[in-house]
Amino acid sequence: MNKTFLRPASPALVATVAAALLLGGCANMSERQKGTAVGAGIGAGVGAVIGKTTGGKAGTGAVVGGAIGAVAGNLWSKRMEDKRREMEQATAGTGVTVARTDDNQLRVNLPGDISFDTGRSNIRPDMAPILSKFAQGLDGSMNVQITGHTDSQGSDAINNPLSKDRADAVRDYLVAQGVPATRISTVGRGEHQPIADNTTAEGRAKNRRVEIFLREPAKTGG
Repeated sequence: MNKTFLRPASPALVATVAAALLLGGCANMSERQKGTAVGAGIGAGVGAVIGKTTGGKAGTGAVVGGAIGAVAGNLWSKRMEDKRREMEQATAGTGVTVARTDDNQLRVNLPGDISFDTGRSNIRPDMAPILSKFAQGLDGSMNVQITGHTDSQGSDAINNPLSKDRADAVRDYLVAQGVPATRISTVGRGEHQPIADNTTAEGRAKNRRVEIFLREPAKTGG
């Protein structure tokens, strides 16, 4: 009788698959916990490969790599996660979306139906309490970027400065709430980064928006 021998799965593969299963099976994981799990899985795989190629034990390399990966994947800090949850609760049912970006920034997207009227840069009353909540308890070391957008109504000569004016209006409001002006940058994109169909009123309201990005300060060596 011929015997079939199965090669044991590599530690790198096991670690990576384990992290994937962990993510898929734990719907209640926080963003911070997911980042740790992904980092651990990737780190374990890299560690196993390094252990093999350098003559060490792949299993040991996977353990060491997993520990390093867990730290690397956890760049999304507890205070960022706390702020995300706080903003989700504060904006529930308003049409505002709060999300973690791929590069570990917190993005708060304020659509035009609560932020700005067509052709205007005045903050609407519906948006003020949301901005106040964003500013509340914000660590002074964090960096904020505000990006203004318009719909397609009008020319670039109008829309480009209008989008910048909208970003500046949000900045001025946050500064009035105590956020350091030196930590805020603003930019206007005009109509050039739409997220919806500009041929409908609903789509234009979505495109007429401001996005606020919050990120941790860059780590400096020393």
